[in-house]
Amino acid sequence: MSNVSLQVHYVPEDFADRVALALTKFLRFLADVFFAGRYGHRAVVLETVAAVPGMVGGALQHLRSLRRLEPDAGWIHTLLEEAENERMHLMTFIQVARPSTFERWLVLLAQGVFYNGFFLLYLISSKTAHRLVGYFEEEAVISYTEYLRDIDSGKDRNIPAPQVAIDYWKMPQDSTLRDVIVLVRDDEAKHRDVNHDFANRLKAR
Repeated sequence: MSNVSLQVHYVPEDFADRVALALTKFLRFLADVFFAGRYGHRAVVLETVAAVPGMVGGALQHLRSLRRLEPDAGWIHTLLEEAENERMHLMTFIQVARPSTFERWLVLLAQGVFYNGFFLLYLISSKTAHRLVGYFEEEAVISYTEYLRDIDSGKDRNIPAPQVAIDYWKMPQDSTLRDVIVLVRDDEAKHRDVNHDFANRLKAR
């Protein structure tokens, strides 16, 4: 049973929020067209990008703390933990859907473009960067809910959970892919809430 709220949407409050939401919806449209319901392959490609913001934000918050000679209020640990969590999502899904050669090239392109773009955005407006991630995570919750629906309907097979997932989440050995997706979706919902909260705090400064 999920212990987080899945029906959450942050209503944009300013121009930057609206731009972040519009970009998120555009990228969601591209993902829907390209992957066409192949949620395992979609997860592989998108999780390689999802692990970028936490690492970028954590590094830049680290440097900010050093420059200002002041503590970071736990932001660095939280963001780096998020990056590691998203990386483990990837390690799990490459056991479920092996990426094709084309998808591997797509990963290189997407990660290269997104890393540099997000780095610049965080420098310009860390508030907007966190809001963007919050919206990304809202869409991730929706996508994993749809993935669960396909498994429940029989469209996708409910295979045994990969061992890497069992070890990471400390799951029972007889766990299934459905069990994994529920945990991944909960992770994404938590990242959603954290990033929207960080954006709100930055806005209040």
